[in-house]
Amino acid sequence: MAISASKATSAPAFDNAETLDPALRTAIERYERALMANDTDTLSELFADNPDDIPVVRSDGAGMRVGHNAITAFRAKRGGAPARRLHRRVARQLDADNAVVVSEFDKVAGGKVIQTQVWTRIHGEGAETAGAQDVRRGVRDTSGVLGVWRIVAAHLTYPAPALDRRVWRVAGTPLMPAAKQGPLSGMGVAVKDLYAVAGQRIGAGNPDFLADSPVCEVNADAVDMLRDAGASIVGIAQTDEFAYSLAGANVHYGTPPNPKAPDRISGGSSSGPASAVALGQAQIGLGTDTAGSIRIPASYQGLWGIRTTHDRISRRGIHPLSDSFDTVGWMTRDAQTLGFVARALMPDRESGDAIDGLAIATDLDPLAEHDVREAFEAFRDTALRKSGKQVDNAGITPNMLDELLAIFQVVRGFEAWRANGAWISRHWDSPAPEIAERFRHDATIGEDDYRRGCTRLEQARTLVRGIIGRHALLIPSASSVAPFLVNNGDVTMVEHARAQTLRLTSIAGVGGLPAVNIPLETADGLPCGACLIGPAGSDKTLIELAKELYR
Repeated sequence: MAISASKATSAPAFDNAETLDPALRTAIERYERALMANDTDTLSELFADNPDDIPVVRSDGAGMRVGHNAITAFRAKRGGAPARRLHRRVARQLDADNAVVVSEFDKVAGGKVIQTQVWTRIHGEGAETAGAQDVRRGVRDTSGVLGVWRIVAAHLTYPAPALDRRVWRVAGTPLMPAAKQGPLSGMGVAVKDLYAVAGQRIGAGNPDFLADSPVCEVNADAVDMLRDAGASIVGIAQTDEFAYSLAGANVHYGTPPNPKAPDRISGGSSSGPASAVALGQAQIGLGTDTAGSIRIPASYQGLWGIRTTHDRISRRGIHPLSDSFDTVGWMTRDAQTLGFVARALMPDRESGDAIDGLAIATDLDPLAEHDVREAFEAFRDTALRKSGKQVDNAGITPNMLDELLAIFQVVRGFEAWRANGAWISRHWDSPAPEIAERFRHDATIGEDDYRRGCTRLEQARTLVRGIIGRHALLIPSASSVAPFLVNNGDVTMVEHARAQTLRLTSIAGVGGLPAVNIPLETADGLPCGACLIGPAGSDKTLIELAKELYR
């Protein structure tokens, strides 16, 4: 066993280097040079290729990347590591073939990074080929037996930002205390940047809009109700611009992290509240849902979430996207808290239809990608067996969803322009290109189209509510797991996922119905969700049913 430390500030080095296996020392120094040069081929080589069928792992504050392929893909996408200087390194060789190395670096941009690595010497089949470059350098292990040192686990601890602008626009300790003691005492709320918070401006995800907005004199009704129930306001969390996206991306502030899937988008538009809850920075993420803006980030990040019956909770003090579809919603890490919030925001007795049975729509299963469909069907089969309720097929088809979505897009588009067009028309260069393009389309929708759309919406809402009846409909929450980050991948993948998912979310949106996301996981451990849609006004009953099905 050997212990070595270095306080070098330039090239990586060790004190008492002779006490370490020279092959290990060389591999460590080679790794650092490759990291600073962004030599991804060498970095890939120095991470073990899942020896003994046990996946290698790399973790940091954003989450874990498991498996050689996932780690290699991450390195290829990120564009290099931040510049840093070695401050101190301590290595403990546990035995002839295993070592732990802890390094402290000073970031050139400020702050410290602690890197912990577990190195293992690989012997046997494949070692000679894998170690060819090491052998050419004249490096052999001290026993004389050929073997190569490779990283099997690594963790990096970065300095925590004072305020992660991707998640929070403004935050405090808390930003606003609870007004009273109540059932939510001790819980903190991340409020989507569409809600009025007294003393703050509404930014709607756009800094220019924020600058033009007046300071709010009073809170939104939902904010007051949460404070009256004992919750404090941690801060105002980011949103996709004008709530007009399901991705979570924001060109001005960045994409909030997805701790359950670090290389993937967070989902939106209630992106900041979702990430704040998933990161443990708040217990409640207060958002809105128009086309899935609660259900999608909840599905992508493994959270519980509910969009409530349209107009069940006051929308006073919320900046609108579409009056016909906007509704209050929230996300939590567990179902119990979801229910606590429901009782605080909807203290009245349920006035909607009771839920007498369950409904399925198997024709919609193919809208979900294979991994999501597999997880959803497994959950559905188990849940239906346990429920003891009558199960009917709702008979909803993809063609019906296309019709619902067409109605939704006309009405939502006209109302989005009505709510935001005056400002957008003076600031076309301010929103992200894809957001501006949606508004350009909305500006072309005429009054006659809107009136016809409203007539069709009323008919469609009656139809959807009739199909649901006194049942709770179980469908996938989203068509896929969270796509990879746009700036690291193909934007068409995000748009395809958005188009497919909008078809699924249109049922509750057009119906004005409550919908709960139940968190699931794919076989690969990625978050996805099952959506339980209930009769109008059945919100609290729907949460209790979702809890029963999940157990």
